[in-house]
Amino acid sequence: LMIGLPAEGGAKPIVRAYSVASPMWDEQLEFFSIKVPDGPLTSRLQHIKEGDTLLVGRKPTGTLVLDALTGGENLFLIGSGTGLAPWLSIVRDPETYQRFKRVFVVHSVRQVADLAYREFLEGGVHEDPLIGEEAKAALTYAPTVTREAFHTTGRVTDRIRSGAFFDDLRLERGFDPARDRVMLCGSMAMIKDVAALV
Repeated sequence: LMIGLPAEGGAKPIVRAYSVASPMWDEQLEFFSIKVPDGPLTSRLQHIKEGDTLLVGRKPTGTLVLDALTGGENLFLIGSGTGLAPWLSIVRDPETYQRFKRVFVVHSVRQVADLAYREFLEGGVHEDPLIGEEAKAALTYAPTVTREAFHTTGRVTDRIRSGAFFDDLRLERGFDPARDRVMLCGSMAMIKDVAALV
């Protein structure tokens, strides 16, 4: 969805596209963003409070939804940075667990502190009354950090090439189009590099 804030002094509003992080059944819209100190939108957006006006587009667009996929056995949701947002919606959708036996959320960030939603994905999702049991049985969270020590380090592309990606997930090495579906969200460099390996 396009979201933004009214401009000051009658200028054109500043809007940007954001992935919706909340599940489709939720009554509230949740977005995941970084705070850019001098960003034209986020420098203001990070200071909004209850009662402030927020502009939200009327028409959602994009393909990072379950409807864009044919069914399969494994669903890989690979994101870097705020590219985690659409996966937060998908893992809370009951249909995800009806269409896929296993779901892997792979989140790559620079610093450990950037692993947003880590506690939720490591266990909080298991408490969800709608999909908790299904998530406990089928969902695997696989974070990786590129610029500091962590139990899994390195770029997702390097981990796929070396086979460590599959070893960590206890899977046969390589993606199989007959059983695997892969969705990507994040930096364009990551998307292009991973797409070339899938």
